[in-house]
Parts: sequence; C-alpha cells; structure tokens
Amino acid sequence: MPIDLRRARPARPVLVPALVGLLVAVFVGLTAAVWWEWAPLLDLDQAVADAAHDAVAGREMLIDTLLWVADGLGPWTLRIVMGLTVLVAVWRRAYRLAVWIALTIAVQFTAVYVIKRTVDRSRPAFDDPFQTLTSYSFPSGHATAGATFSTVMVIVTLLLMRRGLLRKAVITIWILLGLAAGLDRIFLGVHYLSDVVAGFALGTAIPLALWWLLMRPVFAVEEPSHPGVSGTGRRQVGVVLNPVKVGDVAAFRERVAEAAARHGWAEPVFFETTVDDPGAAQAVEALEGEADLVIVAGGDGTVREACGELARSGIGVGIVPLGTGNLLARNLSLPLHLVDAIDNAFTGQDRAVDVVRLQIDGSEDSTTFLVMAGVGFDAAVMTGTNEQLKKKVGWLAYVVSGATQVLRFPTTRVQIAVDGGAFVRRRALTVIVGNVGFLQGGLPLLPDAQIDDGVLDVVAISPPHKFAFLSVGLRLFARGKRTDERLDRMTGRTVTIRTDRPAAMQLDGDPIGEHTELCATVEPGVLLVRVPR
Repeated sequence: MPIDLRRARPARPVLVPALVGLLVAVFVGLTAAVWWEWAPLLDLDQAVADAAHDAVAGREMLIDTLLWVADGLGPWTLRIVMGLTVLVAVWRRAYRLAVWIALTIAVQFTAVYVIKRTVDRSRPAFDDPFQTLTSYSFPSGHATAGATFSTVMVIVTLLLMRRGLLRKAVITIWILLGLAAGLDRIFLGVHYLSDVVAGFALGTAIPLALWWLLMRPVFAVEEPSHPGVSGTGRRQVGVVLNPVKVGDVAAFRERVAEAAARHGWAEPVFFETTVDDPGAAQAVEALEGEADLVIVAGGDGTVREACGELARSGIGVGIVPLGTGNLLARNLSLPLHLVDAIDNAFTGQDRAVDVVRLQIDGSEDSTTFLVMAGVGFDAAVMTGTNEQLKKKVGWLAYVVSGATQVLRFPTTRVQIAVDGGAFVRRRALTVIVGNVGFLQGGLPLLPDAQIDDGVLDVVAISPPHKFAFLSVGLRLFARGKRTDERLDRMTGRTVTIRTDRPAAMQLDGDPIGEHTELCATVEPGVLLVRVPR
C-alpha cells in the first residue's frame, strides 16, 4: 500500500526552510571559524577535548564501550540501514520517498568527503590516545551520518506510525542513536566539539533541505474545494464519532466544522456513539437528517457498525481512521493523518466498495463487515489483547497477544464451502474470510483480494505443528500463489465455515464470541467511500 507523504507535512510551510537556513548558518559559521583559526573556538575545542579525555582515561570498560558504539553506529552501518529503508519504500511503492532517502545518503557522503579535504583540519592529539586516526577532522563523519540517520528515520516514523506513546518512544530512540554516534567521538578523543556540532548541523540540514525540495510539489497540491455531493444536493453533513477514539471531542468538532465551512458545506451535525449503540443507530440518525455526506470517525469497529447502515443509501461515506488497526483505511489508501482524513471526506471522490453480509450459527439475523472475519487463532488474539496496552503501543499489542497465544492455542477442525460447493475439511489454526487483503505493515494475507471485485477471498492456515507457523508466515510475506493443506486459498461470492466445536470468531478486529458456523455473502458495490482523488 502507498505511504501517505502528507503525514509528515509541517504545520507551517516556512518551518522547514527556516530550520534549514538556521542549520546552514551554524555550519557555515563553524566552518569559517575553523578555517581562520578563531582563537575563542579553538580554545573551547581544546578545553572540551581535554576534559572529555580526562573523564575517560583509565576506565577500560568505558573505552571499550565507546569503541563499540563507534563501530556499531559508524557511518556505513547507518547508511546501510537507510539503504534498507529505501528498499522498503520501493516495496511500498513510495518512490518519491525512496528517491529522497537515496539522494540524502549520496549528498551526505559527498559533502563530508569534499569538506574534510577542503578544510584540512587535524584531529586532537594526546600522549595516550584511545584511538588513533590519520584522516581529517572537520566535520565529524560519524556526527554527520548520525544526524542524517536520525532525521531520515524520524520522518519515516512520522509517515508510518500513528500519534501515540509508541511513536514518541521510537522517535526518541532514533534521536538518541544519532546523538550517540557523534558525542562518542569527543570522548574517544578523535574529534573536537566544533567538528561534532558542525556534523550535526550539516547532517540534519541535508535531509531536511532535500525533503523540502522533493516534497514541495506534494504538499503544494491543494485539494479541490468541490464536495462531489451525492444525494439531495443540499450539502448537509452528519458526523458519526466515537468519543473514546476521538479523545478531545471539542477540538475534533471544531476541526470538522472549520473544514466544512472551508469546503462550502453546512454546519455539521454530530452523533456520538455509546457502548450500547456503537455506530449503527447514529448512522441511521444521520440518514434521517437527510445528510448528503456522512463522516465516520473511529476505529474499524465503529466504521463497520455505521457502514452496515449506510450501505445501499447512495450517500458518500468519509472515514476518519482513529483506531489501532485502521485496516479499511490502509487498504483503501485513505489518509491516516486526522486533518488530511477530514479534508478527504469533503473533497475525495466516491468509490463503490463491497460489503459482506454475515449470518452466524444459522440465524436469520445478519450483520456486516468490511475488512475481515476470522475463526480460530486470529480471533483469540483479538480477544486476548490487553486494551490498556493497545492504547499505549497501538497494534503491537496484537503482537504481544499473538506471542502468548501461538504456542497454546489448539487447531480446530473446520469445514469450508465456497459458492454452495462441497465442504473442504481442514484442521486449521485459523481461517480468514477477507474483503481486503493487507494487514498492518503491508503484510499480504490475501494478496489478490480487492474490496470492489465482487468476491471474497479465504485463507485457511494449517501448520502441521506450532513451529511450522514461521514457515507459513514467510510464505505470506512472499505472496506466493502456491496453495496446499498448510496454506489453502479460495475465492467465491458465498463462504460457509463450520467448526466441530464452538470457536472464537472476530469481525473487523472485534471479538464476537464463540460460534460453530458463519456464512458470509458479498454484496458488490453497495457502499460509497470517499477516497483521495
């Protein structure tokens, strides 16, 4: 799935060029001071170098640690990691992002090589050096590479991770690694303070400047102000919101109202979900209010409940993804950034997508889902996920739950029938019926699934033993077409799954208890979802 580059758009357009200008000024000033041997700077450099050397001298374990950091966070190590990030960007079809990272690596390497030889500064000298190097000192290559690495990885993290404690922790780690790569050189006595500071300034300025130059066309594109109204044409908007997921409800209402006014819509009408009414009743209220557009703000569960009522209405649905997984938004390449998602709801174009009607245990009553229904292990993972942990670390809470479930969860005897055909028997760890194909991180669970192809995709995962689960997982990542009893794929308009005993089941990430049968039927193109133009 493509990466939405707008998630790293600065709040103020002038912020990045202003920061680049400041960093360049710092670097130029230090370069000039070193070139003309400005005495106050040279005295400060020597004083810091002597103090750092005295602090480390005689502490062999500390010296070994500093040498290990120098090797582990060396320029080429950091460039290789960034190079791997380029490959990930290409795999995710974020070609502009890949070009930016690759160009950043090349420019940073060239700049350090040329400047070192131009300034021709000698390294600090001590009677008992911890490390002896004969290359030039200004600027520090480690500090420059560390700053470049931190800047690149912070921006990539902003693009790939939602706001929250986990994202803050990951960003902090990237910054600390970059700082460690540079400051380590002072304590090893191979660089002066000005070498490292100049490296930090240069290493940060290069990726930011290239980001600004390469991404300006993306950020400068203004979304069209026309609403693309379907329905009565009176431009009324109803907003179904889950207050638990929204957080600051007042601020969210203000953002939506501002966007509505900016795009020529009437004052929004808001409908908050409750524990007893998680979205369906609110969607009905919005329709009864003759809304021309309904915005649904919440997780996949809220979206599922609301869209079950909005299907076949002919009303466009804007989705503001605020959950942990947000699989529907990810598979439709919808913006994950709050402000961009709200704008897309008003300015996007309607795409007709499929909805899946589901009957459980032979009941005449039915419900719907948009993403995936699961039987067995995956449903147990959803059931066992700690809600407090999910709030703190996001989708990684599912990984924790999965790790605790995989070795103890039993396989289940299942029967699967497609389009009324004969039942296929499997002893499966899990069976997934999907309307879309990708999980978090772009994992292609059902690589051929399309949300508007009018068919359902099924995968039955049946490793012969628990440790074979890894090999099955590798096959999923490889998007192999081969099917067998370990990884069986099927497609059809109707899918029936039966189990020999009650098994855990889930719909779009929400556990629905234990059952023995589900029957899923695709309803092609009955829901209009606003997607980017």
